[in-house]
Amino acid sequence: MYYVWYTEVSVKKPKEPRKGDGPNAENTAQSGKCVPAIFYRTEGGREPVREWLKALPYPEDRKRIGEDIKTVEFGWPIGMPTCRTMGQGVYEVRTHLTHNRIARVLFYIDERNRMVLLHSFIKKTQKTPDEDLELARRNKYKHARGIQ
Repeated sequence: MYYVWYTEVSVKKPKEPRKGDGPNAENTAQSGKCVPAIFYRTEGGREPVREWLKALPYPEDRKRIGEDIKTVEFGWPIGMPTCRTMGQGVYEVRTHLTHNRIARVLFYIDERNRMVLLHSFIKKTQKTPDEDLELARRNKYKHARGIQ
């Protein structure tokens, strides 16, 4: 004889956006994300991390990096091996790519509790290059000064 166990599930209607929310406003409680990811945008309108991702030669690499960013979005705060602090409020998403390469995406959490993707690169040395860290910190300062 077989017994079937089940639980009753009630589904609530999603909340309607408030009047002050823009068309791109995201209700993080509804999506399940702890911190939604956004791309840092320069004063000229460029998005360096998005452009870097699109320029990667292997689609598998883009997918792996995206999965790691998604892991941080849904699981923040998260530690090693996916995420590590780099000091002064900057963190890195660590991704192992195909062909024995390592990618890093540097980000910070802004005052609106969003994950702002500041800078990204393929790591070639054991230590994170100071130039890359400094660029991410400058981008963080610029973004924090004029939050979009």
